[in-house]
Amino acid sequence: MTPSLLKVLRAVDTPTVCNAIEVAQGKRGFDAFTRGTVLCSSPHELAIVGYARTAKIAAVLPPSEAPEVIKKRRMDYYKYMASAPMPAVAVVEDLDFPDCIGAYWGEINTTVHKGFGLSGTLTNGVMRDLSDNPAGYPVVAGSIGPSHGFVHVKEIGTPIKIFGMQVIEGDLVHADRHGAVVIPEEVIKTLESSIEKLLTTEQLILKPAREALFDFETFEKAWADFENSRT
Repeated sequence: MTPSLLKVLRAVDTPTVCNAIEVAQGKRGFDAFTRGTVLCSSPHELAIVGYARTAKIAAVLPPSEAPEVIKKRRMDYYKYMASAPMPAVAVVEDLDFPDCIGAYWGEINTTVHKGFGLSGTLTNGVMRDLSDNPAGYPVVAGSIGPSHGFVHVKEIGTPIKIFGMQVIEGDLVHADRHGAVVIPEEVIKTLESSIEKLLTTEQLILKPAREALFDFETFEKAWADFENSRT
């Protein structure tokens, strides 16, 4: 991913990226995106973009392993996140879903992960401390809650599933208040030009639709121009 593409991806929303992937692939049917409604801690900040660093947590029940095992895995988790190739995104599956209670993503953890250089978090779990989390580190989560429960790390670097979307370590992820998408590796080289083409062709409809004299005849012509631009 080039610096130019990274800048573009951070500036556009996730629906635009999904549409641009279809432009790059030349067809519909792409389905590596989340399902259902998500919550975003900072809906008006730039999108979360980066390569996935994956983990699994749980919080409803106390850990069954020895305390020293849990402590070591916790430190291994932080070392894993701190050593991520940048840009990176923490993508963490809460195994208690849909009954998550452990707000792993509060003021301390978001500040720590931002300090490590990560661009944000995608999780099906819980977030809290919304007024205290650092600017520039959005969290896209499944719910908001007050407590951390018995939250502990279960796995590090393994494949995970977030709102129906499969993610493996190193996947390029884009996320915002709409949800998230895994960008296919084969479209990365052409994605920037595909986004530019998408935004340009959309104006063939949007520009006349926003004018005072817009009517069906104007729409019909604009739609024909729009469809011709995509072929």
